[in-house]
Amino acid sequence: MLDPKLIREQIDTVRKGIARKKFTVDLDAVLAADERRRHAVTEFESARSAQNGANQEMAKLPKGSPEFQAKLAEMKALSAKVKELEKSVADADEAWRTACLSVPNIPDVSVPDGRAETDNVVASTWGDPEKLVSPAAKAHWDIAWFSKAVDFERGVKVTGAGFPFYVGDMARLVRSLIQFCLQEAGQAGYEEVHAPLLVNTASATATGQLPDKEGQMYHAQTDDLYMIPTAEVPVTNFFRDEILPLDALPVKRVGYTPCFRREAGSWGAHVRGLNRLHQFDKVELVKWVHPETSLSELESLRTDAERLLQKLNLPYRVLSICAGDIGFPHSKQYDLEVWAGGQKRWLEVSSCSSFTDFQARRAGIRFRDKEGKANFVHTLNGSGLGLPRVLAAILENNLQADGSVRIPEVLRPWYGKDSLNY
Repeated sequence: MLDPKLIREQIDTVRKGIARKKFTVDLDAVLAADERRRHAVTEFESARSAQNGANQEMAKLPKGSPEFQAKLAEMKALSAKVKELEKSVADADEAWRTACLSVPNIPDVSVPDGRAETDNVVASTWGDPEKLVSPAAKAHWDIAWFSKAVDFERGVKVTGAGFPFYVGDMARLVRSLIQFCLQEAGQAGYEEVHAPLLVNTASATATGQLPDKEGQMYHAQTDDLYMIPTAEVPVTNFFRDEILPLDALPVKRVGYTPCFRREAGSWGAHVRGLNRLHQFDKVELVKWVHPETSLSELESLRTDAERLLQKLNLPYRVLSICAGDIGFPHSKQYDLEVWAGGQKRWLEVSSCSSFTDFQARRAGIRFRDKEGKANFVHTLNGSGLGLPRVLAAILENNLQADGSVRIPEVLRPWYGKDSLNY
């Protein structure tokens, strides 16, 4: 949620910011809702003040006197009016909040202009695919034993498309990747949390999934709970409606969870195999930071995610996402994409994003400054990492002529062997 004062006093700045993004919103309706809310509050407070004044006057009058009875009748009328206006304030406040929830975050000035993913800017690259990709590389779904290691058919039988089984050593490799990512994050100062896999509407609204991505989430309607599309949702809400001490910032957490996305409308060759699933594993990095350090904390978050790919020896590039391609709650975003040598294409494995105080305002997450005033924190998160596409790149880039896959050295302590074969 944007600062209401920003919308009220710098409407042109907000209009220009939203115009840079792919979203549209009726800001005049938001301003009108804000005006109605403030007018309702003024009327309510005036009536309550009159009620308090009448109560004080009545206390000074002799009980049962004509003046007392007249003031009593006045008090009853004022009390009814206060109750009526109190409901008007609640209704106006709800309408205002609903209107505000339709307003996306505005992009940081450093975000490149653009309308679509083709306008994203390559910020940096690491690793030479010619040196780091095996000559035997092929698309992971074309590896002879792949269907034994990742069983999509039985996943369809048990659940549906996009819910595969990982079998034998492949399951162990997935677990090794999770352990590696969690250990590296811990060494970088992130405290591990094990988060719920379902969240309520308030949590999904706080992080910006609602009311924007209803169609992409699985909804348990009986209990009105949503299966998480990313650990960002439960972990960010850990401090919802709390005030953190200044010396606690920055707070850094890491959590591994399965993630669930309907991926409605996804189709084509680019979603084959492990490229896009409805259930997938991901390790998420989350930060709550002081507003003054927000951008530098985003850069360090990006560095933490990049370090994982470097240790896995996977060539990658970093994209600075353009204004028209960043998400509804995002202020600035980097995507990390690994090179999949068999498919000969880039696969996104991490998004590192700053939300400024947008999520914190929705979630009521604040910190106490040196003067004792409560201010909203800035929230950031990044994938560290999304596993299926990392797994795809490992399989393709490390495929050997004999059909085996060489396991990256950093994973061998957990995997227990130096190669994978079936």
